[in-house]
Amino acid sequence: MSAPAPTSVDEVRAGLEASGYLPDEGLATAIFLSISLRRPLLLEGEPGVGKTEVAKTLAAWTGGRLIRLQCYEGLDASQAVYEWDYSRQLLHLRTAEATGLATGAAADELEDQLYSERFLVKRPLLEA
Repeated sequence: MSAPAPTSVDEVRAGLEASGYLPDEGLATAIFLSISLRRPLLLEGEPGVGKTEVAKTLAAWTGGRLIRLQCYEGLDASQAVYEWDYSRQLLHLRTAEATGLATGAAADELEDQLYSERFLVKRPLLEA
């Protein structure tokens, strides 16, 4: 957040209103607490009620980054939090095998490399 943190719910409300969004008391309070506690804010509701719009307005007002998680039936934790870049892991493994680095003591190191941050694909919840 590049702008100074708001010091009250009223300041949040005024900031969003100045950006063209009219929040109710509950939403303004949730946003204030999210900013104050430096925690992500998860918005849920029916399509078309303004979840994305409040997120866009909040990101613009604070100078922050919008991280969007599109939820749907069947979405599991691995898709929302992180995934492994399997194709890059496989390429790394094949290269190690071809150069003889996948045997003996180097095999343990190779396994550590395969499950390192280098091959981690961060999804919205991990980014937030």
